Amino acid sequence: MAASPAQRRRWERYRGWEREQARLRASVLEEDTEPWQKEPQFPGLHRVGGVDLSYCKGDESRACASLVVLSYPDLEVLYQDCRMVPVTAPYVAGFLAFREVPVLVEAVQRLQQEEPQLQPQVLLVDGNGLLHPREFGIACHLGVLTDLPCIGVAKNLLHVDGLVRDELHKEQVRSLQRSGEAFPLTGTSGKVLGMVLRSHSNSSRPLYVSVGHRVSLGTAVSLVRACCRFRIPEPIRQVRHPGAGGHPWGRYGTPGAGMVPLGQVWHPWGRYGTPGAGSSCRAAVDARALAARPGRSAAPLGRCRTEQPPAGASTASLSPGCGSAGAQPWLV
Repeated sequence: MAASPAQRRRWERYRGWEREQARLRASVLEEDTEPWQKEPQFPGLHRVGGVDLSYCKGDESRACASLVVLSYPDLEVLYQDCRMVPVTAPYVAGFLAFREVPVLVEAVQRLQQEEPQLQPQVLLVDGNGLLHPREFGIACHLGVLTDLPCIGVAKNLLHVDGLVRDELHKEQVRSLQRSGEAFPLTGTSGKVLGMVLRSHSNSSRPLYVSVGHRVSLGTAVSLVRACCRFRIPEPIRQVRHPGAGGHPWGRYGTPGAGMVPLGQVWHPWGRYGTPGAGSSCRAAVDARALAARPGRSAAPLGRCRTEQPPAGASTASLSPGCGSAGAQPWLV
């Protein structure tokens, strides 16, 4: 059966994307290029960034593009930018970068223009780098276009070059008994495409770390491990769950043009983390695990208090179920 005109247009687009990946792949540097990478403990490293896109439930045409910059080694938030953006390219396996990288590049450029002294020295990307069918995942793509060192950090194994999550792989994962232990991901081609890392002693679920740009695999693994207070490295954890310590509206705590007010997308669910009316963003759904942890805030983007609010504190957009009965919650 002959392909329809629409199918032919899609195939031509995908072939164009493949050519673009091959062209940019030639620019990837798989070795350490920065002075701070040369010494153990990275004494010259002061700023680590994280980027991510979170899609609204039921609307794949808009997303919240987020960039955070943390201090290193303290991992405190220095800068945060979250804003809603249109997403025009479709999701196609192996071509995620063409959907997400343009708005992430814009976020980096915005930071470089507005707060150049806070530019990250390295970016951690929630996705893959060389661990990709054409050895050019989103971490490589973003690294080449921004010319920043980038590291891919994925939570699941991408099946490429003969790599599969079979019983042998599961046994190797079980052999990682302590935080920091890792083993290489070697494809049938013989190339090491990444490392499987046990990032925290309290979680047996590993991370899949790969080179993005301007960093060696060994440095990438060491830095990811150093950034982990929990299983997920802090730059990515903060960019996905701003309530883990960052502010939802950026560095200065006030909403700017295009930034997301709490009640529209990042809607809290109340005291016990149950979704309520208005909880519409997938990032908020992802935050349920964070919200439900003992001792952690139930609201993804702030701490919910039940005593009287201080002067100027915002009570707008909070879930009516947040806090105890009859008390007025407020955001700090």
